[in-house]
Amino acid sequence: MAAFLKDSNSRLDYKVDWADPDEGPWLAEGEQIVTSTWIVPAGIVKDDEDNTATTATVWLVGGTAGQTYAVTNRIETNQGRVDDRTIKIFVTER
Repeated sequence: MAAFLKDSNSRLDYKVDWADPDEGPWLAEGEQIVTSTWIVPAGIVKDDEDNTATTATVWLVGGTAGQTYAVTNRIETNQGRVDDRTIKIFVTER
């Protein structure tokens, strides 16, 4: 699970690359992301989200210093597969 530091006042983007060779890659030849949804817990705010055929990006704002948030990306592909990837966001004053 990937982990990132975030200041409580920052607005930053976080990406999951579903075709990354270091992660598998998870997508099969010719497979593409059809839908991408980011599941964000209370206490941190999803400001925006976007995806390409192979990546999913979320923009996060806020969060409470000293808290850790598990943020999950759920995709569905053109081959009907569904999967989740979760990243951890550690909020700190930087």
